[in-house]
Amino acid sequence: MVRFGVVGTNWITERLLEAAVQVEGFELTAIFSRTAEKANAFADQYQAEHRFTNLEEMAASEHLDAVYIATPNTLHAAQAELFLRNGKHVLCEKPLAANSAEVGRMIEVARKHDVLLMEAMKSTVLPVFRMVQSHLHKIGPVRKYVASYCQYSSRYDKYKEGVVLNAFKPELANGALMDLGVYCLYPLITLFGAPQQVQAQAMMLDSGVDGQGSVLLNYEGLEAVVTYSKISNSYVPTEIMGERGSILIDKIGSPEQAEIRYNDGTVENIAADQTHPVMYYEVEEFVKLIEEGRRESDINTYERSLVTMQVMDRIRKQIGLVFPND
Repeated sequence: MVRFGVVGTNWITERLLEAAVQVEGFELTAIFSRTAEKANAFADQYQAEHRFTNLEEMAASEHLDAVYIATPNTLHAAQAELFLRNGKHVLCEKPLAANSAEVGRMIEVARKHDVLLMEAMKSTVLPVFRMVQSHLHKIGPVRKYVASYCQYSSRYDKYKEGVVLNAFKPELANGALMDLGVYCLYPLITLFGAPQQVQAQAMMLDSGVDGQGSVLLNYEGLEAVVTYSKISNSYVPTEIMGERGSILIDKIGSPEQAEIRYNDGTVENIAADQTHPVMYYEVEEFVKLIEEGRRESDINTYERSLVTMQVMDRIRKQIGLVFPND
């Protein structure tokens, strides 16, 4: 069994734990929260034996082998490095850090201490996305990638009332790009690598973060269009267009359905058997890597995490989105 601790007692941690209990080899043993009351309540709920309010003590503990980090983006790098230096494997929520310099440093620390670091980008480890990868050649040379993740945030209602919650705070390295845009960019880079050119624009909010944005990314013979928003909804699928047909993906952030529409009018369903909760598959991949003694995922690789963050750095520079970590 791989003994896990979690840092961050929020809704995303709850979703992960609900899925992780189905993963063979996963065992929750430790909870960290800033207050003993919340740590105890969360640990009781999920039957974790050990509770911590001191992160250094948790990192040095002999009661865990790995940790899942789901704290604000500004804290990812420092917290991950603390656990990595203590020989703990780290599954860290997306985006992996606040900027590419932090990602590069995290990778160096993981390699130095011979432990596993993986970005918890759930979409690229899902069976449906893996099917898209394996069928991509069928549509011929790819010419365009169009991805959208626009989801009206319930926290935006509070924002309009004058209450700025964490989702819209630049001091936590938040905003639409970091929260939703990354879901469009990471699969793009997984499929096609680093773009040659990046052109971005965004609607900035008074708090200092982006409420929505659009990005054009150019490759040799291929262009990509990415749109994202936390202040409006969109219901259009993601489309990868080739010379012989197009692949349509229902939701780029958590794909469940995909199909190929060929130029001759025929349609091929390439959806996979995806019976587990969406966050099951990232935990399964992470646990499998530990059990096999591997130190890097060949799906959510170091290079893909680094290149994605480098692209996001370029976008932020163009739109004027600045974080304290910079």
